[in-house]
Amino acid sequence: MAAKKAADRTTDTAAKRAKGPAAKVTRNDLLTYYRDMVMIRRFEEKAGQLYGMGLIAGFCHLYIGQEAVVVGVQAALDEGDQVITGYRDHGHMLACGMDPNGVMAELTGREGGYSRGKGGSMHMFSRDKQFFGGHGIVGAQVSIGTGLAFADLYKNNGKVCATYFGDGAANQGQVYESFNMAKLWNLPVIYIIENNQYAMGTSVKRSSSETHLHKRGASFGIPGEEVDGMDVIAVRTAAAKARKHCMDGKGPFILEMKTYRYRGHSMSDPAKYRTREEVDDIRSHHDPIEGAKERILKEKFATEDDLKKIDKEVKAIVNASADFAKESPEPDPSELYTDVLVES
Repeated sequence: MAAKKAADRTTDTAAKRAKGPAAKVTRNDLLTYYRDMVMIRRFEEKAGQLYGMGLIAGFCHLYIGQEAVVVGVQAALDEGDQVITGYRDHGHMLACGMDPNGVMAELTGREGGYSRGKGGSMHMFSRDKQFFGGHGIVGAQVSIGTGLAFADLYKNNGKVCATYFGDGAANQGQVYESFNMAKLWNLPVIYIIENNQYAMGTSVKRSSSETHLHKRGASFGIPGEEVDGMDVIAVRTAAAKARKHCMDGKGPFILEMKTYRYRGHSMSDPAKYRTREEVDDIRSHHDPIEGAKERILKEKFATEDDLKKIDKEVKAIVNASADFAKESPEPDPSELYTDVLVES
């Protein structure tokens, strides 16, 4: 009986996804999103393994479970749009097109990393891919992202800045200073709140008087929308709407992505503030990758064997990145003195 109920709930979830946003989804679109989400999932699983082996030191925040958010948003952005986020950032880097080898090497503190081994998990950047970090201070990136959007407005370059932060950071003061400035000048910034429901370990219901985080910009006149962050197509549709809002000169837009992280806040967090049954229920009935897979098979865009082939190809890339990270030399001590000041 329990198995039948679980099967019924899975079927219901699949039906809801199929009836979701009316956005036209092509075969190539969905297969690309599926591959990108699998890439992030497998990469993060490998990072977790390397951490357990002692090859990654310090903090390491995994993105497992939240893959649909960044993949869906990235699908709605234009080339040249900027991306900035907090410390749960590996998935954002990969979605922006950064090389898995360079990302993994930075996680292990090696010379071949994007910050040449000096930044680690939380601090790496790519001007080429318009990725501006990776920031370890809670909520600090929100003000920087607002500044990037100000630069876009000043240059009149037709670009927006996708500024990510979490439900915990949504209670930080600088977030509201940024909201005020962004609306005052109608800056082209999309504020993306990745509401994984537990911040660093305290549920939103226990830490926030207003739990509908997309309403946080109301007093500034910033519109917001709640989005199913476990559905990559729903995310893409909402992000496209938000980007158009910015491009129409109407200023910032807030997207609250209702998502869920399967692992603890960081690798050192046992996540005892929630039950195993809760996590298993989300995995079984709301997993973003399984949801995309269901839709692909339903639309006959690919077969099970086709998807297994994608998974195999992704695993090979991730394993190669781990090998690269292990083999890349540690940075020379002289690297301590590079990138400290910008010489004019």
